Order: sequence, then C-alpha cells, then structure tokens
Amino acid sequence: MRARILTVLAAVVAMLAVAGPAEAIKNGVPDAGAHPFVGQLLFYDPTSIDPRFSDPGGWANCSGTLVSPTVVVTAGHCTFPTGTDGAPTPGNTGGTDVWISFAEVPDYSILPPSSTFVPDGNQERYEAWSAALNASSEWVRATAYTHPDYDDSAFYTHDLGVLVLSEPVVRPEYGQLPTLGLLDTLYAANKQQLYTAVGYGLEGAGPKTSFGGDTRRRADLRLVNLTGVGGIGDGVSAKFSNNAATGGTCFGDSGGPIFVAGTNILTAVNSYVKNSTCSGTTGGYRLDQADDLAFLATFGITP
Repeated sequence: MRARILTVLAAVVAMLAVAGPAEAIKNGVPDAGAHPFVGQLLFYDPTSIDPRFSDPGGWANCSGTLVSPTVVVTAGHCTFPTGTDGAPTPGNTGGTDVWISFAEVPDYSILPPSSTFVPDGNQERYEAWSAALNASSEWVRATAYTHPDYDDSAFYTHDLGVLVLSEPVVRPEYGQLPTLGLLDTLYAANKQQLYTAVGYGLEGAGPKTSFGGDTRRRADLRLVNLTGVGGIGDGVSAKFSNNAATGGTCFGDSGGPIFVAGTNILTAVNSYVKNSTCSGTTGGYRLDQADDLAFLATFGITP
C-alpha cells in the first residue's frame, strides 16, 4: 500500500493468511444483488514488499465496474503495478497478474495460507495462488491497462485503469459511462444529489486495527465540491462525503464506482482518502473528462 500525502484505497492482502469474508464499505449496507456488475480485483505486484518474505512480491485488492461483457473500469493505481507471470510488466501497462470475481462474497478458500510459504517461498506462493485462480470458475483473469498519462507519484491526476477480461461475463445490465462534464451539470442543478459508492473495502481502519472487507457493500454519499480533497486533484477529482451519518469508502474500495444514486451511471472511481481511518471525505477520480472518455473509447466503451 502506498501512503504519501494521500492514502490510496487499494488494500494489500499479503499480510493476511487468506482474506476471508466480512463486511466492506464504512457504515453502508449489503449490496444485496443491486450491483452484480461490480467485482473485486485480486492482483499481484512483483515489486511490493511483504516483510514476511525474503524476496519481493505482494497481493492487493481493489474494486471495479463491468461496463461491457469484457471491460472493467477501475483506478489507475490498481492496474499500474500489475505484474506479468510473476515479473514486472514492461512499461507498467498490459500486466496479466490480475483476477476479478463478481460474487457478493468472493471465495478465497482456494488460496493456500501465506504462512505455508514464508520466508523464502514467495515465488512458490505466486505459482500456487495464480494456478488456483486460473483453475477457478469464479475468478476471471484479465489484462490491465492504465491511463497513458498516469504518473504513480501523482496518481490522483489520471487515476484510471481498465481490465480486459479473458472471457466474457454476461449481465442483464452494465455500468454506464458519464457524458462529458456530467458532474458539473449535476452539482450546479442540485447540491443535495445523492451518489452511491460500491466496493469490497474495509468497514473500518485505524493505526492499529482494521476490520471487514471482501464483501460487496454500498453507501450513499453527497458531492461536497469539484476541487478534490484539500484542493488536491483540483479539476480531475471530486470530494464526496465520507462520515458516520452517510457512510463512505475505505481501503479496498479503490477503483470501485461512484454512481448517480438510483442509476448505473458511473461518475467517478474511488481514488483516495487523506488519513488511515478513512474518515472525513473520499476523493473520487472523475470519469466525465475528455481525456478519460477518449481513453475508454479505445476499448470500445462510450457513454
């Protein structure tokens, strides 16, 4: 997990023996089948450091939205570090060490506990986990692509990624892209408009403890402003409420959708919070910008 001025919402699971079913989204409610086109990513970053192992390599979770039978929209920081066959991906785009499940409670019981492989079996863990995921009928392997202008040192400026699935996932409906400048229009018309965040992230986090995760949940947010959290990401990020009264997002919700409430219109992806407790506000990376819509159009996806 990277932590700079901001804290990205990807959740590193390498520290866990096996991620187990529990709750997600802070103070939200179970999704209860409302968004069957939202899934949980599990990806391998070959450069991540897991202190239990003598060699690098770690696994992380994010969330994402199926916008066609073969295309998933997520955050750029969830696709950029993805490896290829256990090694770094040249150019940091097009990595294939990523899988996605669209189950409400993804099955992690297929993965042998990490404790089986410590301290010098990180490569063996990768081989065992990737083999189990490839053999699963639930988890679908994908190829990860990142916005061409993505900068990992300023991830929030172009925090958009895409997965192209190795096989189609058919749903009655899919997430829908926004039209150009949609959030500007909605915010000007009604500042009380509700938005719905969906994801598999932690339900709570703190300096010493965290709980929940790996179950699809949803929470209603309000759009606070269009200048980002603390002015960070002004013009490309939107600030959404993230508190006990309205619910919010936390680690593992990265890349998950922020819909216009009551619709499947995807206005932004969860991008960052500003503290380790996931309190205050959520930074959502806007998808209603010209460069993002142009990038998504290269995968055949348009509003």
